[in-house]
Amino acid sequence: MTEIEPQRSSSTRPARFSSTDLDEIRSIGREVSFEPGEAIFEAGDRADAIFVVLEGEAQVDVGGRFHRLGAGDVFGEMALITPGRRMATVRAVEVVRAVKVDGDAFRSLVHEHPELEDTVLRTLVVRLREVEQRIDAWMAP
Repeated sequence: MTEIEPQRSSSTRPARFSSTDLDEIRSIGREVSFEPGEAIFEAGDRADAIFVVLEGEAQVDVGGRFHRLGAGDVFGEMALITPGRRMATVRAVEVVRAVKVDGDAFRSLVHEHPELEDTVLRTLVVRLREVEQRIDAWMAP
């Protein structure tokens, strides 16, 4: 099991919600917590919610490739765009406190506050770029 934690500059760090946006998200979500080693969700689970890490650290496993999430990071956001099954497993590395928001509730909030969508889209673009970099590294001679 190889752990890869991409080095990110501030320009490649996923976008974060402002404190005002986070308050809005907390108002429609519920706080959840996970113990070290506990799965937050697993590949194949129904993709019906997003999460925002409040504190702690989690590890994402996508096909044997790993990266870490910390306070302020958003994950599970693909459920907002393409509901279906999870493609990754996310486990708490240490105690994780997060806000879990139902996908439908988040989509409704985005209609009222479109700036939230920008944050999610910027996060997706950063993750896509990370995948492209990994593919380029694998394909390099």
